[in-house]
Formats: sequence, C-alpha cells, structure tokens
Amino acid sequence: MLTLGYKASAEQFGPRELLEFGILAEEVGFDSVVISDHFQPWRHTGGHAPFSFAWLGALGERTRRVRMGTSVVTPTLRYHPAIVAHATATLGCLDPGRVFLGVGTGEAMNEVPVGVTWPDQKERFARLREACELIKRLWTEERVTYEGTYFRTHMATLYDRPDPPPGLYVAASGPAAARLAGRLADGFITTSGKAPELYRDTLIPAVREGLQRAGRDPSEIELTIEMKVSYDTDRQRALEDTRYWGALALTAEEKVGVEDPIEMERLADALPVERTASRFIVSDDPEEQIAGIRPYLEMGFTHLVFHHPGPDQARFLRLYAEQVLPRLRALDGSG
Repeated sequence: MLTLGYKASAEQFGPRELLEFGILAEEVGFDSVVISDHFQPWRHTGGHAPFSFAWLGALGERTRRVRMGTSVVTPTLRYHPAIVAHATATLGCLDPGRVFLGVGTGEAMNEVPVGVTWPDQKERFARLREACELIKRLWTEERVTYEGTYFRTHMATLYDRPDPPPGLYVAASGPAAARLAGRLADGFITTSGKAPELYRDTLIPAVREGLQRAGRDPSEIELTIEMKVSYDTDRQRALEDTRYWGALALTAEEKVGVEDPIEMERLADALPVERTASRFIVSDDPEEQIAGIRPYLEMGFTHLVFHHPGPDQARFLRLYAEQVLPRLRALDGSG
C-alpha cells in the first residue's frame, strides 16, 4: 500500500512554525511526517535547525495518526548511537507503532562545528554499520555489552522500550549503505532527482542483494524516497520557490569540504534558477506531477515523502492534498 508523506524541513523553518505544518499535513490527509536532523542549515540567512527528537515528541502529542520519523539522523559522530536509541525508544513509548528512525553517514556541516574530526567515507560507513547493530540490540535486549571498533557499551539497558521497537531505516546514495539497509533495516531511504540509472541499476539491486544475503524477504523492507517537488497553480512561483534549496543542485565536488552555511549559501545563490530547479519536479499541472512521480512507483518505491521548497508550506500542503494525492492513491488503488 502506498504511503504518502510530508518532509518537514528543519533547515528552513523554526520549531513552532514547522510543528503547525506537521499538524496540518495530518489534517489534510498525508500519511507520514518526517523531519531532517541538522545542527546547522544549508543557508545562514533565514536558516533554522530545531532539534529533531524534541520536535517529534511535540508532533506526537499534537497528532494521532501520522507515522513520524527522521530523515535522517547521523548516529555516529556528534551523537552516540546509544543516545539515539534511547531518544527514539522514548518516542516509541509515547506514540506506539508510529515512530521510525532514519539514519545515514552524515554531512560535515553538522559534525565539524561541534569539534568532530570528519572521517573518510570508509570510516563513516563502518561507524554507521556498528551504530545500526547496536541500536537494534538496545531496542530489544537487556544488559547489552557491545565491543566494536568505534562504539562500546557495558551492560547497557534501555528501561523504556516500545514493543514493537521503532522501525530502523537506512539512507543511502551508494551501494554499500543500500546493501546494509537490505541486510538489517526495516526501510531504505533515498532522494529523487538524480539519474534514473542510480536507482534502477545500483541502489535497488544493492538493497535486494542485502536482503538475499541475510535470507530476508523483500516484503520485510519499505522502499522510501524523498520526492523533491515544487508545485503551485502559478508555474513561475513554483520555479522561483526552488531558489532557497539551490544547495541541492550543487555537485559533490562543489560541496566538498564546505562546512559553513554562509559559504554554502554563497555557492547556491550563484546558481541560475534553471539549475536550482533541476532536482525538483516543477509544475502547475497535477498530471505533470504524476508523470514525474510515476517512474519511482514503477521502480518499487512505496513510501513517498514530498519535500516542497517554497516558503508557503500551508499553501502547498492544501494544494497537493487536494490535487495530487488523490491521483496517486487512484494509481495505487488505495484511494
């Protein structure tokens, strides 16, 4: 069954305003609300970075139905994985069956400012693998002693653990993390707007390989994708709305080593709007949105989380819920 979610952009809005958007998302019919976890935002001017776990606790108390989680937290550097397990377990106790934890290898801009030495990709992945193993054990076992290369616990117990435990989702932009998701996670997360071959020929096959190696059934994992969409009845407005998130259009080479939101903002603002829009499905026509989304459904993604870049999130939520979500549900047969 198709799950249609809303991405609460912590880098763009303060905690109270963002909370109201999350509440509205449930009211108009979205199925999930996920929040990013940033210590620093992509932009300095007008940027925000509320603490994801505190915000999710507030969202849980103000909503009753939506699934909610992170997309994504880095449980390896500025957080110890045991603390991430502890925070998420408490959320799961407060809102049973509604909470999931999305994790990834992280970004320098969130870790280096707090004194972390930024490791290479190989170490970041090794840390993520250990963190996932430890978090799952802490959610399900008592007196956990763990001896990893990077993390250790000694007879650690989380005394408030939900049953069932929260879902663990692993984010990936490459095959190693995608295989890890297939091996041990409840969900896989990636983002839209890149070459179709990346998903079709690399990421999804890697998830399946991980499932096979672990002897798991494909039904045991949810394929989740953050859909970058800019939708409005005014096409020019939809196009201009992508400017705030220009950093998403920067290449890995352009962003490498950039840890300062002021510098990231400078690089993003130098891009023409045609390039800032390149990561988004930009349109004023709901059928164009469906046409852009359909290939991801055909690849097997069943949890779509919509990220709209503009300042008027309430307008987007109402328009999308009225004009696009019903069409998607009809495609899936769940409308």
